[in-house]
Amino acid sequence: MEQMLLNGNTADYLMWGIFGLVTLASWIVQKSLQSKFEKYSKVPLPFTGKEVAERMLRENGIFDVEVVSVEGSLTDHYNPSTHKVNLSESVYSINSVAAAAVAAHECGHAVQHQKGYAPLRLRSALVPAVSFSSKFMPWILLIGMLLVNFSVIPLGVGIVLFAITTFFSLVTLPVEVDASRRAIAWLEKAGITDKETTPMAKSALHAAAYTYVVAALSSLATLLYYVLIFFRRK
Repeated sequence: MEQMLLNGNTADYLMWGIFGLVTLASWIVQKSLQSKFEKYSKVPLPFTGKEVAERMLRENGIFDVEVVSVEGSLTDHYNPSTHKVNLSESVYSINSVAAAAVAAHECGHAVQHQKGYAPLRLRSALVPAVSFSSKFMPWILLIGMLLVNFSVIPLGVGIVLFAITTFFSLVTLPVEVDASRRAIAWLEKAGITDKETTPMAKSALHAAAYTYVVAALSSLATLLYYVLIFFRRK
């Protein structure tokens, strides 16, 4: 019994240590992203984010996607259901390396959509399940933790729902990396960036990619924590 308790405590310490590291990594990555975006937002280019996006779409044979402005900072995203590239105010009308990199990245998703990129199709297919899971998962996990000494069934259901969101985070990684790869390749080929500014665009997009890596690791660590509790009480 003492050995089981020791193992349980060791597992708890290990998990909390992992949570601490992930939290620290998340803070560092966010600060790095903000710093690089601010830095490269001050490096001018001849084209605004809107112009970069429209040109990239046009040169990739995409004519049914609209480029629009949305409120907020770093709220840029491509919506495959509405066929819109949504650019934040700090990207849409700004002519900088950072704006061009972000605009091209979002258009990279539009190119993925056009070409039927498998990971993007999988992520899109997961959206309804993730929306359902995100809506009910917190409450089911809470109930599961409160009743864990009586029954592990609610916790088990919560773990399944959480696993769906974790899988979504993992699938997102190759989608984001590929979109950045397409963005950098096109920016260079189109002459939007040169030998001096291309590394800046890469740096900005790499910093953004790290946020998805940290989010996936955080989700995976949390999932493992609940799984440990489940099997310890089972």
